[in-house]
Amino acid sequence: MATAKKAEKKKILVIVESPSKAKTISKFLGSRYTVVASVGHVRDLPKSTIGIDIDNDFEPKYINIRGKGELIRQLKKDAKKASRVLLATDPDREGEAISWHLAHILDIDPESNCRIEFNEITKKAISEAVKSPRPINTNLVDAQQARRVLDRLVGYQISPLLWRKIKRGLSAGRVQSAALKIICDRENAINEFVPEEYWTVSADFKKGKKFTAKLAAFEGKKISVANCEQADEIEKKLSGGEYTVSSVEKKLTRRRPYAPFTTSTLQQDASNKLNFNTKKTMMIAQQLYEGVSVKGHGTIGLVSYIRTDSVRLSDEARAAARDMIVDKFGERYWSSNFYTNKKKEIQDAHEAIRPAHVDLLPEDIRDSLTADQFKLYNLIYTRFLASQMSAAEFDSMTVLIDNGPYTFRATGSRVAFEGFRKVYSTAKGEDDEKMLPELAEGEKLIPSAVNKEQNFTQPLPRYTEAALVKELEDKNIGRPSTYAPIVGTLVERRYITRSRKQLVPTELGFTVNGMMNDYFKEIVDTDFTADMEDRLDDVEVGTIPWKRVVSDFYEPLSTDLKRADEEIEKVVIEDEPTGEMCELCGKPMVRKQGRFGAFIACSGYPECRNTKAIVTAIDVKCPKCGKDIVQRRSKKGKLFYGCSGYPECDTVFWYRPVNDKCPECGSLLVEKGKEKKKSCSDPECKYKE
Repeated sequence: MATAKKAEKKKILVIVESPSKAKTISKFLGSRYTVVASVGHVRDLPKSTIGIDIDNDFEPKYINIRGKGELIRQLKKDAKKASRVLLATDPDREGEAISWHLAHILDIDPESNCRIEFNEITKKAISEAVKSPRPINTNLVDAQQARRVLDRLVGYQISPLLWRKIKRGLSAGRVQSAALKIICDRENAINEFVPEEYWTVSADFKKGKKFTAKLAAFEGKKISVANCEQADEIEKKLSGGEYTVSSVEKKLTRRRPYAPFTTSTLQQDASNKLNFNTKKTMMIAQQLYEGVSVKGHGTIGLVSYIRTDSVRLSDEARAAARDMIVDKFGERYWSSNFYTNKKKEIQDAHEAIRPAHVDLLPEDIRDSLTADQFKLYNLIYTRFLASQMSAAEFDSMTVLIDNGPYTFRATGSRVAFEGFRKVYSTAKGEDDEKMLPELAEGEKLIPSAVNKEQNFTQPLPRYTEAALVKELEDKNIGRPSTYAPIVGTLVERRYITRSRKQLVPTELGFTVNGMMNDYFKEIVDTDFTADMEDRLDDVEVGTIPWKRVVSDFYEPLSTDLKRADEEIEKVVIEDEPTGEMCELCGKPMVRKQGRFGAFIACSGYPECRNTKAIVTAIDVKCPKCGKDIVQRRSKKGKLFYGCSGYPECDTVFWYRPVNDKCPECGSLLVEKGKEKKKSCSDPECKYKE
């Protein structure tokens, strides 16, 4: 009897990566299961050494991660007490590798049915997953091992070279260095760009409403106007002729909805529409995936798995979208849209990013979400819903107007049927209608003005984070999990800076990129990096052994390393003089780059350690002493505003002050949030505008 009672108490142990995910899943599985978290990886390559036996076919030397000893002991204890262990890490290469390492630590046969996976954290998905365990997919594990070993070989062998030749603390990486080259190449192209002059000629007309037609052709061929003289000559010839409508074309055009989000398109859209950087987007998306407490529903996952290259939707998700669209907008707004992945069959293992519960409308659960969670959930929800809606339809009109051999073109359109745009807009200002008036062939028109405008060709813009992610995706560099950390790493290494959302390479970035380009061409070559991604995918589908991929990569790398070490002379990056002299030792003060940005320091370092912050006045006077308020950073990098008379005056604001006083207490007002709403700087005063 006692033995039977003891056996009844044994539970099934489910191991996931994060505590919040464990909390959500445990509510779905009930009392027969114990759900715990590994808190990410439990084994990895050591930090102190390269951790790869290069002479022994690149065998990795994994160790238990420092600081996880107690967690591992607890996992072993839980596994020993359990009737069985199910490994429920994320459904991708990284998740498969974590399960493989857990199996090793917990003495679980990786070929046994110990692995479960799910694309969304819902009760139905979890219940189905625990009924269908499978062996660990060693091809997925090998693909992750290949990436990890390749990145370690690059990072731990090129980075020390950068330390010796340029500066300590620098790093190189397969995807990171290719991304830096893309940014530097764009900056070089901008700097080398030579603007070319061109002119546009247009005519304004009015028939009930005003419209403008642009000069498009001469004697039926496309025309370009290079300078003012040509523009003046054309204007002169036009003045002697008359304007006649030669063609009126009307047609119905359609604009299909976009596919649902992949990781990269989510990052791009969140940047463009919500002003989120990639790191923030992925952090909030992870929260929505792992589980949020929703009133009336408990803690539930709101979106499907967030690291995916796939645009595919399950039949179940498409059916739920159809029901929602037809019920809310009518049959005409629904369309049976299928989206396929152009690149590889392995992408079909996952779905696109979509809401886990189509019946949970963003507005209905707004009160359960933070402001940023709501914005991102709303973006994911509307993109998914729009992907299953009808195309938007436009009445379009193109008119050609002749004056002798010159032809002008005017276009206009208006929305005939909203379709998917009922829920999702694709571009800023696209809702502006500009339909032309009714015109007939042979109709004579008299212009109210003929306009000439000088223009100059413009270089390509610098990359924003969203544009860089798109470029990396288009060039097949990196994978969804690697996009978010790239810019952060480049900024942290001070290879680039952010300027009004644009990514600008620094002198250090150019120096590192130049060295990489001269001696490690393959690593920074986008085609080579893309080919390596394809080879890693080949490992995943089992068509090539992972160690062969590593071996083929390392052979030329080792040759390049030897040549670089022999040929490169130490690079000295001069600090920028400020024109000031150190008040302590009399040596010149220079501008340096630190962890939290630029600062001023004595050039006599380390003998003299005098430093100063670079401060920026904000045109607001201190309410205590009348001196300038300046922008500063704390030791932890947090932005604040303080009196330039510090330490004599200790006035400080954590939000940007403005030259307006609180009508209730007389303190300065400060701007808070993206909307820059004004409120009183005195914490005791609750005044807000």
